[in-house]
Amino acid sequence: MSDRISDRIPLSLLDLVRVREGRDASEALAEAQDTAAHVDALGFTRYWVAEHHNMEGIASAATAVVLAHAGQRTQRIRLGAGGIMLPNHAPYIIAEQFGTLARLFPGRVDLGLGRAPGTDQATVRAIRQNPMQSEQFPQDVVELMQWFAPAVPGRIQAWPAPGADLDFWMLGSSHFGAMLAAELGLPYAFASHFAPDYLAEALHLYRSRFKPSKHLAAPYAAVGAHVICAETEAEAQRLFTTTQMSFCGILRNDRRLSPPPIDDIDSYWTPREAAQVGRMLSCAVVGDPAQVRDGLARLQAETGADEFILVSDIFDVEARRRSLALTAQTWGLSAQG
Repeated sequence: MSDRISDRIPLSLLDLVRVREGRDASEALAEAQDTAAHVDALGFTRYWVAEHHNMEGIASAATAVVLAHAGQRTQRIRLGAGGIMLPNHAPYIIAEQFGTLARLFPGRVDLGLGRAPGTDQATVRAIRQNPMQSEQFPQDVVELMQWFAPAVPGRIQAWPAPGADLDFWMLGSSHFGAMLAAELGLPYAFASHFAPDYLAEALHLYRSRFKPSKHLAAPYAAVGAHVICAETEAEAQRLFTTTQMSFCGILRNDRRLSPPPIDDIDSYWTPREAAQVGRMLSCAVVGDPAQVRDGLARLQAETGADEFILVSDIFDVEARRRSLALTAQTWGLSAQG
């Protein structure tokens, strides 16, 4: 396992835009703009947000709107969806939205696509999409990409998408997304920050079946991971209890606002819940700067990742900013002026 800075891969951030206990969505959205500017200055490569619905604790449902807001104080970092759940939308509408973003932030927009609904079935019905629309996902992806092709006179266009400069990504937590990304020649981001079970298999499928395209000459895979860094391991582990409790809430079907950390996580959950959450968070890297550096280096060596997409769900705003800064520093990112 190499420890040379030159061997370390880029870091990016998936911002959950979490609403914390005692606060509201307005504060979460204001923090999103601060966070985007912060990681831009730290040298992160991308700032992504994701589409979720009917979740009080996540404020990024209107994903394109959040990106337009969050990007206002950025200078260099790429801005993107990680991702848009395409079965919820007409491809034409997403082309209009992200074509607009690509005009607002030229050369800096990523459009990551997933086929999960990002919500429960009752909310899918409220969105008024056919629950079987996911069966058309590959065709919808191709249609969406076509709306960004140069305009052809006499044909309907999704203005201002035609000719806009943006990068498409495929997202996934199973074999399906890996194979589709390989077939279309797109970069691939695996959601190992919450569903790591098929990580190795999916990456193998993607790399072995990849077909070069106009989008990408060789496979490029990003791996998701929760990362929390503090001055001491004990403090990092305490901060991590916010994430652990949130994941336990998923198992209990009791999703709430982001909770403050606690001192004794074992008193919060059952041994069965601890094991289940531990499996879901098996790619998490938590500790002091040296531990985080070594943990990320191990994950890089194990997966051959080309990039890490970090998640940092920390209750205290300043502790979160500090965690991101310590992570960037220990990993050797070059701060941007």
